[in-house]
Amino acid sequence: MKGAALFRLFAASLLRRRLASALSLLAIALGVALGLAVQLIHGAALEEFDRGARQLAGKADVQVSGPRGGFDDALYVTLAQRPEVADASPLLEVEAQLPAAGDGDAFAALRIVGVDMFRLVAVGAELLPVADDGDVFAALRPDALFLSAAAREALAAHEGKEGADAEIAVQSGRASRTLRVVGGVPGAAGQRLGVMDIAAAQRTFDMIGRLTRIDLKLAPGVTADEALAALRPLLPAGVEARTPAAESAEIGALSRAYRVNLSMLAAIALLTGGFLVFSAQSLSVVRRAREFVFLRALGLDRRVLLRGLLLEGGLLGLLGAALGVALAYGLAALAFRFVGGDLGAGYFAGVRPALRFAPLATALYAALGVAAGIAGSWLPAREAMRIVPARGLRAGLGERVASYRPGRRRTLVVACVVLAAMACLLPPVAGIPLGGYVAVGLLLAAAVLALPDATRAAVARLRPRRGAVGRLARARLHAVPGQAVVAGAGVVASVALAAAMAIMVSSFRLSVESWLHTVLPADLYVRASPSPASGFLDDGALRTIRALPGVAAVDAVRSTTLRLADERPPVTLIARAVAGGWGLPLVAGTHEPAAGVAQDDAPPVWVSEALVDLYGVGVGDELSLPLEGMLHRFRVAGVWRDYARQHGTVIVDLGVYRRLTEDRRINDIAVRLAPGGDPAGVAVAIRAALGERMTEVAPQGEIRRRTLAIFDRTFLVTYLMEAVAVLIGLFGVATTFAALSTARRAEFGMLRHLGVSRGEIGRLLALEGGLTAGVGVGVGLAAGCAISWVLVEVINRQSFHWSMDLSLPVGALALFAVTLVALAAWVARLAGARAMRQSAVRAVREDW
Repeated sequence: MKGAALFRLFAASLLRRRLASALSLLAIALGVALGLAVQLIHGAALEEFDRGARQLAGKADVQVSGPRGGFDDALYVTLAQRPEVADASPLLEVEAQLPAAGDGDAFAALRIVGVDMFRLVAVGAELLPVADDGDVFAALRPDALFLSAAAREALAAHEGKEGADAEIAVQSGRASRTLRVVGGVPGAAGQRLGVMDIAAAQRTFDMIGRLTRIDLKLAPGVTADEALAALRPLLPAGVEARTPAAESAEIGALSRAYRVNLSMLAAIALLTGGFLVFSAQSLSVVRRAREFVFLRALGLDRRVLLRGLLLEGGLLGLLGAALGVALAYGLAALAFRFVGGDLGAGYFAGVRPALRFAPLATALYAALGVAAGIAGSWLPAREAMRIVPARGLRAGLGERVASYRPGRRRTLVVACVVLAAMACLLPPVAGIPLGGYVAVGLLLAAAVLALPDATRAAVARLRPRRGAVGRLARARLHAVPGQAVVAGAGVVASVALAAAMAIMVSSFRLSVESWLHTVLPADLYVRASPSPASGFLDDGALRTIRALPGVAAVDAVRSTTLRLADERPPVTLIARAVAGGWGLPLVAGTHEPAAGVAQDDAPPVWVSEALVDLYGVGVGDELSLPLEGMLHRFRVAGVWRDYARQHGTVIVDLGVYRRLTEDRRINDIAVRLAPGGDPAGVAVAIRAALGERMTEVAPQGEIRRRTLAIFDRTFLVTYLMEAVAVLIGLFGVATTFAALSTARRAEFGMLRHLGVSRGEIGRLLALEGGLTAGVGVGVGLAAGCAISWVLVEVINRQSFHWSMDLSLPVGALALFAVTLVALAAWVARLAGARAMRQSAVRAVREDW
């Protein structure tokens, strides 16, 4: 048979079963769209971030950077005099808060870079500012600010100010400083930033004598590796030298776990699509069995039949992939417009990526869509190959095609479960829990393979007391349990995914609620700014709040960053009280270190679970922290949960931190009220005392509500995916029973001759659909519980390094299961309505 004729013969079948084809196509399209959209969004964001990093680096070969609070600028003189260095350029980067911005304002902060105009020419000319009036000395004015084109557009949209002499207010501590926009930064295309003289920036933001970065241009003949080896011994503790490309690589590593988890969710959607293709193609084989028999009798080769059925699956996959690609680019465009390049995760804040065509990623996901269609068609195609023409001409072929052949199925189920357990023991690969994802796939496969045995075991325990309908349904499913695989594969996949995600999200939410209750023990929380380098409080503010009526106790919190290893992202250091009722959600250790610790012994610290996983420290271990350029020894007193930071957090007593660093800045103040104190009244008094526009005051309950609202918005996509998966599973039941009803026309006709009414046949189909869905839901729930354990204990822990308390939402799952079984029974009856409408004589005529 020629290729064109083969294509027309088998492709026409897809048009005859439009609903089943459309559902399979939709499932594949959703998987392709989700996976490709994630790659498009994060690829564009990474590319834009990398481009911005290259612009800021200019001609620098090596960059020296330190903690968020900066380091002593004396290091600049030391490095600039080294023989490996040809030119050096000092910089001070500050995320400046704009006090005029309101809640949720897109232009609430501005990245300001203080530069040495004379050193910048040789190292970072891309940041050279240009005055609007042509004044070459404008950059030396103490209030002069130059904005990139993107920042000027944002300023114009925000305040209606543009052009020369526009003013912008920035926050410094609790004060507001006015800067005058006098020009632009032509080399910072696409970056929202401002440039000003470094001395002016140090004065404006109260960072005299501090730098955050030094860009180095190496001497001729000196390689970056040679320079790093020579310069690193000269650097204070906590200050790092690296190439400009390392910063982009670090951001990519920060977002890797987030991207991979979203991609795996898309892969599961593709897997569900493959199951639906399997169901649709299996039913197609049942319905078209006689057609295949006649084609075989006319000389059609088995391999041609196999290729034809695989062609159908591949065509479904191709069409689904094409639709998915279109959806992916649409979703990416919407995400760039409304969410940003970080999908709300905060990894690429301030980056404005543009949507570009990605040929390799597009081709890869299109190929995955085609592969899902072909894989779903493989087993049904092999089933069709086994049809013997001589036997196939007799009635009842459909029953044999859908029959159950146990073979090695039970062995495969056990093997899948054992391999899944072994995969859970594997360590992450480059921070990615590949073993966990393999375990999820194996558990899904085991659940589908276990369906026939589960069906037989379930119906064997059914004992209908009276009525032929119940006995007929029981006999049917017991005799043909393979029907459950065809009808229930999509149900198992969708229910397992929905149940696993529901258990994981419920566990996560309850754990976050408990965590918030422990880490937010105060009644009110005060901060000067979300940007700690720009807005901060001091001891004067602490005394002012303590003296207000209704205030019982206050506690200051200082937050900064430390780099414990050159190849890893910085960790967060929080200086605050731990004892005295300000405790932590500990999972190991104690709030109170051993009594009698001498002054010269290592002070206690409390580390998050991420630090334990990433750096291998535990309770009782010694930990060295770089503070103000020197390493200080600490002893780990406890391990605590931190759901806010995934790369490690260290808590040290505020008094110890101040003694070692002399840093008196305060980021947050926790306020406890006296009995009967009015939170609203005290909040008003704090704002009046510290400055209405320079201070944020939030009650504990409001912070918890905001956090949980953000949590729920974050998992909104997950909820929608669960609903789509369940809906597709229901449609799979409908199309399955529609096809099976058509294939069983002779059976229904014979039952009509024996006196069974149409209504009773409808109840028979409803009962079969309910039983089939019930078994599928039961197996899916069992698989979902196992998968949720993998998500919580393996994938989540290896990806984000935090633990949860596993919580099973029994009521919600039970309601979900009952509703799904009832809906499945209803759609099965509706699907078989067409087969019941024809006359009994016509139904059995083909067997006479």
